[in-house]
Amino acid sequence: MPHGVTLSCRAAGSSAQPRRVLLLHGFPEGAFIWDAVMLGLSGRAYCVAPNLRGYERSSAPRAVEAYRAKHLVADIAALIESMGAPIDVLVAHDWGGAVAWTLAAQRPQLLRQLLIINSPHPATFLRELRQAPAQQAASAYMNFLCRSDSAALLSADDFKRLWPFFTQMGGAAWLDEGLREQYRQLWRHGLEGPLNYYRASPLRPATSPDDPIRTLALSREAVTVNVPTTLLWGDADVALLPSLLEGLDEFVNPLVVHRVGGASHWIVHEQPALITATIEQLLRSPRTGP
Repeated sequence: MPHGVTLSCRAAGSSAQPRRVLLLHGFPEGAFIWDAVMLGLSGRAYCVAPNLRGYERSSAPRAVEAYRAKHLVADIAALIESMGAPIDVLVAHDWGGAVAWTLAAQRPQLLRQLLIINSPHPATFLRELRQAPAQQAASAYMNFLCRSDSAALLSADDFKRLWPFFTQMGGAAWLDEGLREQYRQLWRHGLEGPLNYYRASPLRPATSPDDPIRTLALSREAVTVNVPTTLLWGDADVALLPSLLEGLDEFVNPLVVHRVGGASHWIVHEQPALITATIEQLLRSPRTGP
């Protein structure tokens, strides 16, 4: 990329296909979470899923500041431009969604449609982290992830403290041994980069009177998304509560919300066929052209 960052990517379909779909993962995931979805779409679109900055074999700067939103957005903007902007659908989950919300607000010309999967819009997340004790409690784990020793603690004893992110947030019946090994291989590349996303962001529950979240101001211009947006939300997400959807239409227009009863934060693993079908529907939408 022009700014010296490289992203290792997985892809499906032919680059000669006119449709383009880009899929962004979250924490503590990697690009491989989209494999089933991309294979399902490969006959309709060229699909690319990058390992975000700090993950797998992508560039992993050491400085926490290198994981601020402007740098993460620059990575994905450059990737989209290399694919031939605008892309038809940008799909994003969790931290990938945090990047995608900002990209869509600031660089709307790079995409035709946005599909967000269980990732809070920054404005409603800021509101709930300040005002809602339930969301503050649900997000308390973020402060543990910001500790200087969190990578060592999470890596110890076959990543004993990482597996509960899956098993305690929805049961994780999908987490078979083959998938566990994929995650082990991913995490062995290092956890400091993924954890730096949390360390670089002020959006986490306050622990002291001078925490940045208490004075953080997000301008409406910086967070308003005018790209056609679909939100797919697993209602059983215990880390991101449904109250985050309240007032979202003040910042996103047009917006369509599909709430999925019983689905957890890990809906990408739980219901890949639903994700695939939703993307296929968006590709057929007049909003992406003929």
